[in-house]
This record gives sequence, structure tokens and C-alpha cells, in this order.
Amino acid sequence: MNTNRQWLLHKRPYGMVTRENFEYAESPIPVPGPGEVLVRNLWLSFDPTQRGWMEDRESYVPPVKIGEVMRAGSIGQVVESNNPGFSRGDLVQTTGGWQDFLVTKPDQGLMGLNKIPAGIPPEMMMSVFGVTGLTAYFGLLDLGVPKAGETVVVSGAAGATGSVAGQIARIKGCRVIGIAGGAEKCRWLKDVARFDGVIDYKSENVDARLAELCPKRVDVFFDNVGGDILEATLNHINMKARVVLCGGISAYNNTEAAPGPKNLMNLVIMRARMEGFIVIDYMSRAMEAIAELGQWVQSGQLVYQVDVQQGFDNIPDTLNRLFTGKNLGKQLLKIADPF
Repeated sequence: MNTNRQWLLHKRPYGMVTRENFEYAESPIPVPGPGEVLVRNLWLSFDPTQRGWMEDRESYVPPVKIGEVMRAGSIGQVVESNNPGFSRGDLVQTTGGWQDFLVTKPDQGLMGLNKIPAGIPPEMMMSVFGVTGLTAYFGLLDLGVPKAGETVVVSGAAGATGSVAGQIARIKGCRVIGIAGGAEKCRWLKDVARFDGVIDYKSENVDARLAELCPKRVDVFFDNVGGDILEATLNHINMKARVVLCGGISAYNNTEAAPGPKNLMNLVIMRARMEGFIVIDYMSRAMEAIAELGQWVQSGQLVYQVDVQQGFDNIPDTLNRLFTGKNLGKQLLKIADPF
């Protein structure tokens, strides 16, 4: 290749993100300077938080500017290195964005620049061992603090984060109920991920089904969705329950601010706790999580699912799969093979 293909943020979304929010461009392949490496992206990660990065508002990271390469996590291969810590051919994980090539340093980007350990497939490094797996691990264990015998409910349960959070709760001896959209996702949760019960929010009354499936009420709620599902679950929290706010995908594409749950006083009545978190605060402990997650995967206690799309032209449409419910598990896109 002699050009760097890119997808830039063209305009900020209003409502559902579409292909028109992005602009295709080509630029020269960048040249690494002192201490820098040139990386060719091979795989891209797609996460609901990218929708928030497109908004011009204060957040835990600055918004993507109009005309900038759309931000995204990636796995790539070092093409040229002026840094003694990296060699041509190394597979690395970084925040490479929607482009073929980037120049970076170990301390740049949200996640820095890290070598992929030998023997770990990119799909695994970007899912169960990646940001989504770490989010599930620390969010559930540090904030949810599940205890054997408790009831744990997970919304967005068939997603990359929710599916791992629910399985960790099962491994810890909890009874796990997953909320997901569609028969296929619910079957996977029940038959493959071995959840104790599932609720299809597209065809079932979530409030009523929670009452049936959680007769002893809900001790931990790991929420990726917000909105009506958060409100419904707050109706069933137990005394001293822990509500972990991981995401709110139900409102990410709203054109107006969604109303808050009307039943927050249940937290007071039940002496419960509701807390949000961002996984970047836990990155210093990443290897702790990866070591335990690896043991669970190797033993067969933990399974993971990836949805892999192909081709540079499909990048904008692949992001939209997250918000239309088309993906099952971690959403990835493959751009190229390593040399």
C-alpha cells in the first residue's frame, strides 16, 4: 500500500449514528520520528462508548474533533520502529483509529502501545482479554462484590461485557439472570453461557419476568442499558443491593435527554448502592484480571463470542451494528492479515 485510508468524523450525530457522519479520505503513510513506531492496523474494535466520543461534550476523554480520524481500539503490526522496545513484525494493541497506518509511542493513546503476548489470538485479546473483559471483571467483582448464593442480573447480557460479567457471577456461585434482545441471543445465554434464566426484552415484560425469575429479589445488577430496564430492575432490588452502572446504550442515540428512573427512592428504602465506573481507572491491574480470566477460559468455565466483519469500507456500518442489535458478543472488523 502507498496511501493511508482513513474514515474521519464528518459531522456530529443527531439521533442514530449513520454512515453520513463519516467521510472517507486518503493521506500519505506517516513516517515515524525518534522514539516512534509505524503500525499497520489489522483489526478494529467497536464499542458503544465510541458513540459518546462523537458528541461535543465533556467526558472522561476529549471528543473526537470534526475532521479527525475516528477513535477506536485496534490491533496492528509494527512496520517500522525507531523505538528499542519494538521490532518490525511485532503485533501490538493500541488506539489506532479508523485508518490503515498510524505513528505512535508507548505512552500515547487511551491504552498506550502494548505487545500482544505470543499465542493469544487477536480476537481473544480484543474481547475476553481486552477492554470489555476487563470492564466485566472489575465492574462485577470490585463494585458488585457478588457472594455465593446471591442473585445477579445483567442487562445487555449477550454483549461482549455483559456476557463475561454474567459468567463471572456464575463462576462465583451466584444465580444469574440475563436480559437480552431476541431469541438467538437468549438461547446462547442459556445454552452456551449457562445463565440460570434469561429475559427477552423484545418479547417479554421485563418487570413481570424479573418477579418470576428473582423470587428472592436482586442482589447485584450489572447494567449496560439504562432506561426502562434499569427502572424495572430497581423495582426488585434486595436489601443492601449493589447496582453497577457500566453503560446506558438504550439512550446513546436519543435526540433528547432520557428521563431518569422514577423509582430511585428504592435505593434509599433498600439501603442499596448504585455506582458508575470507567475501566481506564483499573488498567494498572490489567494483568491481574487477564491471569484469572485466562484460567477460566482454559478450564472451559468461561466462553466468549466474537462477531467479525470484514473490509475497510464496512467500518462505519459495523459501528451501527451495536445500536441495531445485530451483533452477538464482541464486535470486531478485520482489515488485513499480518505480513
